[in-house]
Amino acid sequence: MPAWWITKDGDIDCLEMYERHYSCYQYKDGRKRILFCGPGEKIVLRTKFSDALFVWRRFKDASGQQGINCAVFRNESHYLASDLIRQADAIADFVWPCRRHYTYVRKEAVKSTNAGFCFLKAGWKKCGLTKGGLIILERLRDAAIDAAMKEDK
Repeated sequence: MPAWWITKDGDIDCLEMYERHYSCYQYKDGRKRILFCGPGEKIVLRTKFSDALFVWRRFKDASGQQGINCAVFRNESHYLASDLIRQADAIADFVWPCRRHYTYVRKEAVKSTNAGFCFLKAGWKKCGLTKGGLIILERLRDAAIDAAMKEDK
């Protein structure tokens, strides 16, 4: 059963969850945030009870990474994180077909001893590190991924 509901940048419940995420940007001048996704095309996903958040962004990434970026993923729900990621992948595949998905993980900021494990369980692969030491994870769209997604149904 699909867990995600599509919402918008600025959804107050999602904003509160974003502010609990380690990547939350704090304005130096103390401004109150209204939007949280950043520029570019975006899809904001939330669960019914606002206990999980996923943000996809298509934008020009200054790092040179290409594809659709998972800008935020936070799961405080009863759903398995890997299941939520697979469902979010399917939504992004529908909107932006045949595009690489990628994200960054700051291993020091997550509780897991295996940073990014939920993405790996969802079929993503480690593909490098940024200059700042963030782990880069990616999911390439190919026939093997399609077959794996069909098996999960």
